[in-house]
Amino acid sequence: MNDIATMSFEEAMKELEATVGKLETGDASLDESIRLYERGAALRAHCEKRLREAEERVEKITLAANGQPTGTEPAEGL
Repeated sequence: MNDIATMSFEEAMKELEATVGKLETGDASLDESIRLYERGAALRAHCEKRLREAEERVEKITLAANGQPTGTEPAEGL
């Protein structure tokens, strides 16, 4: 298994979806189910962190009266 901290958002989501799928089948032993659940929780937390980081980077482009871009400012609500 890959180190979660080094995964991209897309990689983590793909593994999280696969993990949920394995849990939903009910074919895993109790010990394996617990391990899958713990890994899934860590993947979910990583995805949430990556999303927060992306939101913080989003900027709103400001325009002058003539419609020309004048710069950026933090997006509203962040």
